[in-house]
Amino acid sequence: MTTTTTPRASDHAVDRDARDLYDALTDLVRVYQFRDRNMICCHDISVTQCTALDALVRGGSMTLGSLASALMLDKSTTSRVVEALERKGYVKRSTHPSDGRAIQLSTSARGRSLHETIRREMLNEERAIIAHLPADVRRATVDVVRKLAGLAAKRHGCCGADACEA
Repeated sequence: MTTTTTPRASDHAVDRDARDLYDALTDLVRVYQFRDRNMICCHDISVTQCTALDALVRGGSMTLGSLASALMLDKSTTSRVVEALERKGYVKRSTHPSDGRAIQLSTSARGRSLHETIRREMLNEERAIIAHLPADVRRATVDVVRKLAGLAAKRHGCCGADACEA
């Protein structure tokens, strides 16, 4: 005898919410990707280079492997990103303090200045976007986005910058 289980109403609700979340995040990511590309390219770095610079500023000095993990990229791609940033004077390499075989990456003063300029422009843009939302909605949105980022990072076995704190 075969038994079938009848889907619960809550399963349908979760399915609906998953579809709605997927659609909403797809729309948001699309807008942000174009916005980021258009704003960041004016500073002579790519979005990926900007993300790497941000990871180094926010996370502090790290090895290439740690940066690759934070960016969720393979080491060879991360290496090319770092090489471009180093060529432009935004990143420095040095010998790792506790492992002479490893290379430590850090931002230069020029890199930190560029990061601050881009961050200030992006924060002004974020402010304009959220200014019309009530304060409680703004805070709840930040909390939900952080939680989603943490859950997604854990599910996919990766931890970028702050993604696994949630």
